[in-house]
Amino acid sequence: MNKHDQIIRERTGGIPVPVFDTAPFTHAPALRDATVAIVTTAGLQRPGDAKWGQGEQSFRVFERSERDLTSSHLSNNFDRSGMVADLNVAYPIDRLEELAHNGVIGAVAPRHLSFMGALDETMASLRQDTGPAAAKLLRDDGVDVVLLTPV
Repeated sequence: MNKHDQIIRERTGGIPVPVFDTAPFTHAPALRDATVAIVTTAGLQRPGDAKWGQGEQSFRVFERSERDLTSSHLSNNFDRSGMVADLNVAYPIDRLEELAHNGVIGAVAPRHLSFMGALDETMASLRQDTGPAAAKLLRDDGVDVVLLTPV
């Protein structure tokens, strides 16, 4: 284990993991009938958007048609080279469009979300505020399935 990995392990090893009394579960429709959205932690933004703040737990919403997105992910551990070459590495919107066109999925959601993956250890705002707000937005858009692309 290298020194950086050891430091991360020391800083995060004692963080308590939340325990939930119940685990909600739903049955999604078959993929051929499902509306699919992307939720990424690539810290995506539009040109001219404000940069993400360190530990920021909000999310940004992108319309299905938007492609001029860049990552402002703050982690030094994130290799951006693949995403620079092809946005679909972290935000596979074109692949979803192809799947919908070919009938593999029912539809591509009208909106998709990006969070900043470099979060503080508590994630309190994410659990209590922005996470539920993001889920509501997706539910209101009729999303059945979310494709999570962590970075």
